[in-house]
Amino acid sequence: MAELTLPKDFFFGAAMSGPQTEGGWNVGGKLENLWDTWSNEDIGAFHNRVGSYVGNDFMHRYQEDLAILKGLGLDSFRTSIQWSRLLDADGNVNPEGAAWYHELFRAAREEGLEPFVTLYHFDLPTFLFRRGGWESRETCEAYANYVEKALHEFGKEIRYWFTFNEPSVEPENRYWHGGWYPQHHSFREAVVAQYNISIAHALGVARYRAAREEGSLRPDARIGIVCNFSPSYTKEDPSEADLEALRMNDGLTTRWWLDLATKGSLPADVLETLARLGTPVPARPGDEEVLRSGVVDWLGCNYYQPCRVQAPSRDRDEWGNPLFAEPYVWPERVMNESRGWEIYPKGIYDFGMKCRDEYPNLEWFVSENGIGIEGEYKNRDAGGQIQDDYRVDFVRDHLSWIARAINDGAKCRGYHYWGLIDNWSWANAFKNRYGFIEVDLMENYDRRPKESAAWLKEVAATHVVK
Repeated sequence: MAELTLPKDFFFGAAMSGPQTEGGWNVGGKLENLWDTWSNEDIGAFHNRVGSYVGNDFMHRYQEDLAILKGLGLDSFRTSIQWSRLLDADGNVNPEGAAWYHELFRAAREEGLEPFVTLYHFDLPTFLFRRGGWESRETCEAYANYVEKALHEFGKEIRYWFTFNEPSVEPENRYWHGGWYPQHHSFREAVVAQYNISIAHALGVARYRAAREEGSLRPDARIGIVCNFSPSYTKEDPSEADLEALRMNDGLTTRWWLDLATKGSLPADVLETLARLGTPVPARPGDEEVLRSGVVDWLGCNYYQPCRVQAPSRDRDEWGNPLFAEPYVWPERVMNESRGWEIYPKGIYDFGMKCRDEYPNLEWFVSENGIGIEGEYKNRDAGGQIQDDYRVDFVRDHLSWIARAINDGAKCRGYHYWGLIDNWSWANAFKNRYGFIEVDLMENYDRRPKESAAWLKEVAATHVVK
C-alpha cells in the first residue's frame, strides 16, 4: 500500500482491561469475580495453569507502564474499573479500591495520557452471579448503582466513559457456546443475558445523563459503548439460505448494538425471529422507554477478524440450540495460525463505510486491534529482542485501511492497540502474545520492547503510515 497520513487530531493509544492486567485479585477489599472463581475452582482450564491472580502485575507496575506508553509517543489508553474492586457486596464504595483508581488516573494525567474508562469488561462479581447473573434483572439494577457510584467518584477526573466492552461476547461464551465459566450451552440463557445487558447499558447511560445534568461530571465528558464489530460476509453467489444466515448473524452481533447505541431500540426483525424460535427476549412493560436511554455519544470498535458465514447444514446443534449459520471458509483468506483468526484489514474499512452510509452522524474509534502470536520467544535475536515484523505488517495494513476510510468520509477519530504490553487473556492466559512490549514471566514480569516498538513510536509521532 502507498504511504498514507492520518489526521493531526487522530489519537493513538493502548487498550487493556482491569481483570487482564491489574492482578491483586484478593487484596484491598476486592471481591471475587468470575475469573477469580474459575481460577480457584479449576486452574487446569487455563493455559499453563495461569489463572487471574497476577494479570501482568499492572497494580505494582502502573507507573512504569504509563511511562512506557508515553515514551512510545502515545496520548491515551483505555482500561476498565473492576466492579469487584470498586464496590463492596452491599453496593457501597470500597475506599481502598477507589484510592487505587484515583492514584492510577493521577499518574496518567502526570504522564500526559488521557484515560478512557470502561465500566464492565467481563468481570461480574461472583456473588451477583450466584444470585442469577445476567439472567436476572437484579444484576441490571446493581450495575446501574455501580455506574452511578463510579461516575460520582471519578466524574471530575475522567472524560471518556464506556458502559460495556464487547457486550455480545459474554452471552456467547458464558451461556451459549460454553467456553467460559460456568460453561453453559443454552441459547435461551444467552438471549436473556444479552437482553439484560442491553437494559443495563441503557440504565447506565441514563445514570450518566443524570450525573451530567447535576454537574457531577466534566463538562467535556462523553459516553460510549465498545463493541466487537466484525463485518459479516457470505459467499459471492449466495443462496437465500446464505443471506438468511448473514441477516441473523449480523443482527445478533452487530445491528443489535448499533441500533441500541444510535436509535435506542433493538432490531425488530431479530426480535421477531427469536420469538418465532421460542426464545423471546424477557421484555417487561416500560422496557422500550428504558432502551431509548441507550443512545450514546460515540462508539468504540474492536476489530480483529471478519465473520464469514453460510447457511447451516442442520437446524440445531448437539445441545438443541438453534443454528443460524456455519463458518464459511473464504478461498483467499490469510490466517493467523496461532489464534485461528483470519487477517482481513479491509474489514475495518467496510465497517467505516457502513457507519458513513447508515449512521452518518456517528463518531467512532478503533478501540481494539492487534495480533496475538504463540511462541514469540522463538523469535529472539542474538541480543534477546523479539523480532516481530509480522506485528508491524498487521498494524500497518489496518492503519492504512483506516486512513482510506477517513479519506472516504468515515468519522474515525483514533486507534488503540490491544495488548500493547503483553497481558493475561482469559483462559488462554499468556498463550498468544499481542504486545509491542514483552512481559517476561520468568523474570519477575519484566518489560522489554520488541523490535516493533520503534516502528510504532515513529507512526505515533508522524501520523504517517509507511
